[in-house]
Amino acid sequence: MNIQWFPGHMLETKNQLKSAIGRVDALLEVVDARLPLASSNPFLERIATGKNRIKLLNKADIADPEATQAWLEYFNRDIKWPAAAICATRPQEVSHALESLLSQVDRNKARKVKVMVVGIPNTGKSTILNTLAGRKVAKTGNVPAITRHQQRTSLKDNIDIYDTPGILWPVIEPRHRGLVLAVSGAISDTAVDYHELAHFAAQLLLERYPACLIERYPFLNPLPGQAQALIETVGKARGCIKKGGHVDFQKASQLIIRDLRSGRLGRISFETPKDINIDDDTDQ
Repeated sequence: MNIQWFPGHMLETKNQLKSAIGRVDALLEVVDARLPLASSNPFLERIATGKNRIKLLNKADIADPEATQAWLEYFNRDIKWPAAAICATRPQEVSHALESLLSQVDRNKARKVKVMVVGIPNTGKSTILNTLAGRKVAKTGNVPAITRHQQRTSLKDNIDIYDTPGILWPVIEPRHRGLVLAVSGAISDTAVDYHELAHFAAQLLLERYPACLIERYPFLNPLPGQAQALIETVGKARGCIKKGGHVDFQKASQLIIRDLRSGRLGRISFETPKDINIDDDTDQ
């Protein structure tokens, strides 16, 4: 079964984007540096053909730096798509990315340049807008779908920037892509089974980041061989116990996912360019 999470406001936003995108000069497309491909919206590819664009790999400060560098080479060199890795709260990085985008625009100083910030939920679009504005002009939060309406902010140098609500697509497939999005927090936790999500995350960590697991959970030495055993061991050690002494898998799963999303498990990426051949089905 594929994952579905498409609140009503997303359909409205989708229709607004289709009509508004033709009236802007350039797009800041924000993706999650830990999953740059899975967090790229295929709908945007269809409606933004020919637009000046830069892909911002946000949250690079909690992503695996080697994986991020591989992604930058993939986008900039292999498919000739301008991309930059940033942390949305660092003004210099965000401003440099905007300048790089504006260098693509044939500017007429007499009129405003219109830039739209687009992307899926919870990638940091509103934080980028606040950083560019130098003040809080957009509500932020570490959950998806905080922004519900398009809003405009005027910046110096005759630039208008538009923040847009994050949108997904009605059916997220293949399922692996949905799980990667859910692990990152781009999909509401109500749309997925937390135990399945933690199992997926634990298996990824065991295969790719065993050292991060041991550093965060020193009691995991030696590491369990299976995801289920990992969750159970973490649950026991961290007091996720139900009546009768059984592990509360829901609480243990939530603990692992929280540690992963927050960066407490270290700098981790959920996909690399090497995964593209495994997940060829990302263009829908």
